Amino acid sequence: MKNVALMVRSTCGSCDRVARQIQPVVSAAGASLELVDVDRDPEMAAEYGDRVPVVVIDGEEFACWEVDNDDLAAELAD
Repeated sequence: MKNVALMVRSTCGSCDRVARQIQPVVSAAGASLELVDVDRDPEMAAEYGDRVPVVVIDGEEFACWEVDNDDLAAELAD
């Protein structure tokens, strides 16, 4: 099972939208989705800056800002 993390900020409207968008795709693939508030960790806040939302799959960055559901489903199926 793959682990999907969505790097977010509480002040990010796009983050909420992307989380709602990808949740069904992640669930259908049998993966887990974790929302990670980058502002809780200074190193993560510095790494991700204003690039959120960022989708990370098993520790590897997959997408930034916009996510294509078909691409995500294909990645999670591998």
